[in-house]
Amino acid sequence: MPVNTKTCLRRKIEYTSLDELVADAERLVAADAPTTGNWSKGQILDHVASVMEMTIDGFPMNVNWFVRFISRNVMFERFLKNGMPSGFKPSKSVAQKIMPKETDVLPALAHLRTAVERLKQLDHHVDHAFFGDLTADQARAINRRHAELHMSFIAES
Repeated sequence: MPVNTKTCLRRKIEYTSLDELVADAERLVAADAPTTGNWSKGQILDHVASVMEMTIDGFPMNVNWFVRFISRNVMFERFLKNGMPSGFKPSKSVAQKIMPKETDVLPALAHLRTAVERLKQLDHHVDHAFFGDLTADQARAINRRHAELHMSFIAES
């Protein structure tokens, strides 16, 4: 039975840098920390890495103009300030493209390290599927908030 991610126990975290994210992931993997949501550590790390790569390379789907408008003009600043809420349910077509498959944690951690390094080197605007035109700094910031959401489901060991 799936866990209700709106009500399950989560860590409160805020990354001020992508390096903090990687250090947290490495620590939690080394400690074999359990998860409190519906995904394994491998799925969480791989998903965070994949979304970072999509931010740089482009997303494999088009998002409805209304969702994109609301995301950019209403949600973006709110997410940057307050973090992203849990319990988001993407459409079936979006979920097929962004939901993680089960993967081992060590390859997922390596994937995260690589994606973080790429995002740190980003020096141009990107066209984010949900948030539209973002500067490199905005892209890094929204990916930190996204990582906080998912990493919050890995408990302290």
